[in-house]
Amino acid sequence: MQSYFNFQEHKTSYRQEILAGITTFFTLSYIIVVNPAILEAAGIPKGASMTATILTSIFGTLLMGIYAKRPFAVAPYMGENAFVAYTVVKTLGYSWQTAMAAIFISGVLFTLITLGGLRQWLAKAIPGSLKHSFSIGIGLFLAFLGLNDMGVVSLGVPGAPVQLANLATLPVLLSLGGLLITAVLLIQRMTGAILAGMAVTTAAFLLTGLIPIPSSMFSMPPSIGPIFMKIDMQGALAWGFAGVTANVLIMDFVDTMGTLFGLSSRANLLDAEDNLPEIEKPMLVDALTTIAAALFGTTTAGVYIESAAGIEQGGKTGFTALVVAVLFALALFFSPILTIVPPFAYGPALVVVGMFMMQSATKLDFSDYSELLPAFLTIVLMIFTFNIGVGITAGFIAYVVLKIFTGRTGEVRLGMWILALLSFTFYLFYPYH
Repeated sequence: MQSYFNFQEHKTSYRQEILAGITTFFTLSYIIVVNPAILEAAGIPKGASMTATILTSIFGTLLMGIYAKRPFAVAPYMGENAFVAYTVVKTLGYSWQTAMAAIFISGVLFTLITLGGLRQWLAKAIPGSLKHSFSIGIGLFLAFLGLNDMGVVSLGVPGAPVQLANLATLPVLLSLGGLLITAVLLIQRMTGAILAGMAVTTAAFLLTGLIPIPSSMFSMPPSIGPIFMKIDMQGALAWGFAGVTANVLIMDFVDTMGTLFGLSSRANLLDAEDNLPEIEKPMLVDALTTIAAALFGTTTAGVYIESAAGIEQGGKTGFTALVVAVLFALALFFSPILTIVPPFAYGPALVVVGMFMMQSATKLDFSDYSELLPAFLTIVLMIFTFNIGVGITAGFIAYVVLKIFTGRTGEVRLGMWILALLSFTFYLFYPYH
């Protein structure tokens, strides 16, 4: 097993990879509850949806570990689920079965272009400045999510969209205490510091009665029957639905690419030319998992940014992903205990991970504004639009436009021209409110 995952080459161990896998799982385990809650608005039964969410996560993460050998967890994307529930179904009036067909189609197309080498070729065309901006932007995005989970920031008023929340509440104070404990343990170089901080904070919530002690540890998973393979291909192939399918395709494309480069940059997996070796493997996992997700009855799946928590804990190989997959499998039967960790406990972990991912800022060229401005737009628009895809596509367009107007088109690879054009179509189909 150690030789299969190249433990010696990556200077890792079973203990380090297991801790990383546990950290990643508990950081993203909220998806087990949150994804079904969002999709319920589309008319998808919550119980069946929870089972579909877990099965999709097991399939994708297991494949990522065994085939791609990367420490990345795979699960249904946040953002895409809201797009399906609130835009495709509730606003545009299509059925969730038609939306699942669109996701299935996008997964098939992704598989074909990945096997044909097109996705890898496009990925190599992205300049290093943008690849590093993905890591920075995702890090700040995670930090913002973490502060919101901790109850430190909340929605504001017109003119001030966010504001400092009420800190004089027990949950927020305990969460801030968890952040302090995590920081101290990190400074002392304790192995498992992030996981320990989450565990202590969760224990504090249990002891103070802020979260109930589960009445049982075991539960049988709800049947997936009501949503399994319920896809409406005829509706999805209608001409009027083409814009929805295109939007699903582009959102998945940019989210996966940005997350892959962002996480790989932080995990030091990029080569000297800022490319991810054998990138076709995690990309193929993403494509196949999206197909599986649609058949199971849930939305587009891909690499999760919360994998950064496990990477910071020392996860370097596919064994980390295997641990996550096993924990997702246990969640099918032990969801009462495995989903007990409150947002107040994993929020501090996301803040700390965001701090670590800021290190990529040292790799940006602050003297070349044609490189710096697109990277900056990528970072700030990821955060201030609360949409990773918006940040990435804006960066692609800005990069090409600035090179054109400064007479430096020779620096733009053919693949970047294509990515800029695809990004432009993203805004044509984007569901503006």
